[in-house]
Amino acid sequence: MEYNFLGRSGLRVSNICLGTMTFGHQRWGKLDKAGCHEILDRFIALGGNFIDTANMYTKGVSETIIGEWLVKQNREDLVIATKVRSPMGDGVNDIGLSRKHIMASCEASLRRLQTNYIDLYYVHGWDDATPPEEWMGALTDLVNAGKVRYLGVSNLCGWQMQKVVNLCKYEKYPLIVCLQQQYNLLCRHPEFEEFQVCKMEGLGVLPWSPLKGGMLSGKYKRGVRPQISAGRIGVVAQDESMALEVAPAWSQYDQNEDFWKLVEGMERIAKENGKTIPQVAIKWLLQKDVVPSVVIGANSLQQLEDNISAAHNWKLSKEQMEELDSLSNPGTPYPYEMIWRMNAKRVNSFNPQPTVTNSV
Repeated sequence: MEYNFLGRSGLRVSNICLGTMTFGHQRWGKLDKAGCHEILDRFIALGGNFIDTANMYTKGVSETIIGEWLVKQNREDLVIATKVRSPMGDGVNDIGLSRKHIMASCEASLRRLQTNYIDLYYVHGWDDATPPEEWMGALTDLVNAGKVRYLGVSNLCGWQMQKVVNLCKYEKYPLIVCLQQQYNLLCRHPEFEEFQVCKMEGLGVLPWSPLKGGMLSGKYKRGVRPQISAGRIGVVAQDESMALEVAPAWSQYDQNEDFWKLVEGMERIAKENGKTIPQVAIKWLLQKDVVPSVVIGANSLQQLEDNISAAHNWKLSKEQMEELDSLSNPGTPYPYEMIWRMNAKRVNSFNPQPTVTNSV
């Protein structure tokens, strides 16, 4: 693997981050503790140093599985990320970004992870009930106490991102170094707001769901409803009331001509490079200038190794990147088309440019 700086921070992370949302999940992952530890071992052996979890993943089981593995590792070699916001109990204060919930959640995550510090602590989403000054103050205290090294945010929109960044800059809170956001060939709208804030302010983008819950895996065929054994997509295909961003509804794509044109293009580009469709999807993300690392999941060693093969020793060509951009183009909403048109001849190389670009 390759190693990149996490935004403007001095922290270097592997360009593949191991996501562990399914560790301990009874329906989606179905990996026992030993199987999870095998995946963690193999990830490290392949050069990975960046592991992502959250307190809410399987109600703390994911953190516990990682913690039981972590105590046997060289802690200083690893970058462990977890998150706070989601409900972790039935109490009225067991949710959100209040100082009380953040402090209690951090202590609980440290216990489950069996470590005395968290490398990267994310706010897992905005909390309308709590002013950001309160939760940034709590996070600052955790950094000052040595319990957290770096701060990140996840699932925020553009104005929320800029508000937090401004608090960090002008109120002297620790800098936010990254945004973890859904980003893939089927979800590109964050390029218009959130990622432009990231580019202008020096934050790295860590895409989650690079395969859109499996829709970009190349496993599914038009008109053939996936079975439950197919994993998340199969479970939701049988009961679409369970659809989520991490497990989209099959009917949303089955009759979508643009989706199947994208899959066909990915398949052809994969063959041209001697790669798989998932590797193409991940590589497209890695060649976006705002992305230092991509969060992947794995339910088997084979899946892990296949996905990591996207990380190094090859590149998509300029033409292939542009074709994938075109096939996945979400359209340009107002006012961006007007902004770009009005500024087409106003590019000043001395000013930072907010638009996400390809590296080839």
